[in-house]
This record gives sequence, C-alpha cells and structure tokens, in this order.
Amino acid sequence: MSGFDGLRVLALESRRAAEIAKLIATYGGQPTVAPSMREVPLESNKEALAFAGALLASEFDMVVFLTGVGTRALLGVVETVHDRGKYVAALQRVRVVARGPKPVAALREIGITPAITAPEPNTWRELLGALDEAGKASPELGLQGARVAVQEYGVSNPELLKGLRERGAVVTRVPVYQWALPNDLAPLRAAITAISEGVFEVALFTTAIQAVHLFQVAAEMKLEESVREGLNRAMVASIGPTTSEELQRRGIRADLEPSHPKMGYLVKEASEQAAELLRRKRHKIASAG
Repeated sequence: MSGFDGLRVLALESRRAAEIAKLIATYGGQPTVAPSMREVPLESNKEALAFAGALLASEFDMVVFLTGVGTRALLGVVETVHDRGKYVAALQRVRVVARGPKPVAALREIGITPAITAPEPNTWRELLGALDEAGKASPELGLQGARVAVQEYGVSNPELLKGLRERGAVVTRVPVYQWALPNDLAPLRAAITAISEGVFEVALFTTAIQAVHLFQVAAEMKLEESVREGLNRAMVASIGPTTSEELQRRGIRADLEPSHPKMGYLVKEASEQAAELLRRKRHKIASAG
C-alpha cells in the first residue's frame, strides 16, 4: 500500500484548507475539503475589557492562555482601550500559564515567558496536572484561593473550569473570540450528504469545533443519524484527545490520534494506517451484522 492509495478523504479544515488538501493528495488520497467554521470576533468585548481592567488593578494571581489565536486576539481587544506596555507589565506581575506551544509563541511575541506550560497532548488534563505539580513543588503557587483568569477559545471548557474550582481557585472566564459556521454552507452540506451516503473512506478532524458544526448542520438537514453511521463505517482520524472527546459525545470513536497533535503528522500517519484500520473496522462491522 502506498499511503492512502486512492482512498476518498474528507477534511473539514477552513483556514488551512489548501494545505490539507495538498497533503492528502501528496499521500495518495482523493481530497474533499469542506470548510466547517470561521473565526469571528465577539460582537461585544465586555468580558475581555473587564479582564484587562481587573488585571491592571492587580485583581488576578494567574492568567491561563489556551490558544495562540486567542492570546493575540485578547491583546488586540485590550489595545483598543489600554496601553500595550502596561498590559505586558501587568502580565509580568502574575503567574502566566500556557496550554501548549501556540500560546507560548504568542506570549513570547510580547516578551512574556509562561511560568507553567502543559505538556503534550496539551489538553485540560495535562494543564491541571502541570498546575498540581507546580503547587506541590512550591505551595505558594497552589490554586487554593488563587484568582485565575482563563482565556477561552470558541467553546468553554467546563472540565477545566470545574477542575480549577475544585482546587480552590476563584475563576473568571475571558471569552475572546468564537467560531461561527461558514458564510457559504454549500460545501459542508454536500459533504454531509456524501458522508450519509458512505462516500468517504477516511475523515480527518483537526479541532473539536469541526465535529460540533458538522453535527449541527447535519441535524438541520435531518441527517444526523446517517452521518453518524457513515463516519462509523469510515476511518476517523482525530488531531488529539480534546477532539476525540467531542467525537465520542456524538457517538463516533476516533480510530487514530497522531503521535504529535499537528496536521502534518495527522495526515501522514492516517495515510500509513488507513488501509489496515479500515480492514479491521469493516471486518468487525461484518461480524456484528
């Protein structure tokens, strides 16, 4: 087998649609890319501006940054009202925590090095684990009574917020941007119809929001159950645990997570394992039937 060897591969990527299509083709697949989301700023930035005011007034002990895009977007909102230098200085006075390499890179652009960074695969679990370890090493860094701001991305993370509160933190959510459906839904609707008809042998998910939006539009089309069935007949590759958990909520079990949560690894490793995973999956379905 040479990579995907002609398998029909669906991706729901938006911003990097051309890149993932090229990767799929490079590894021998027939790509279909149906953008499932667009990033939009919140119509009201009240929470972000309230956060900035409180940070400048020294009302937080810790700020948790979850995404690179959100970190930059938050800076953009803050700068509409406050001086960048004062914002950076305020961050330097608190414990800054990053979920993974993307917020780390965004923070370094403004001269901030996080005190704590979650290890791969950079989910809320690793984040809480890293905070626990820091608290054990230095009790003054513990979460009990700490005033913690959490920069959110698209959808809130109830597990992370609950975990912080269970550890005694006083948590403030800071939603900075959200995900909306694409302006043009035709490609996504066509993909949903094709999934329900069993057209695709492989489906790639690079973020949990893709699964949310896929099933939202499928429900509107009254094809939710047939999309679930179509995906459960295909080989489903997920970028990492957060995305896999969202798929699981929708009744889809991811067949593969790459060794590193990056798009290139996802496509490469999916191409290498697709044929065998599909064979096993189809055998299991046939046996159950």
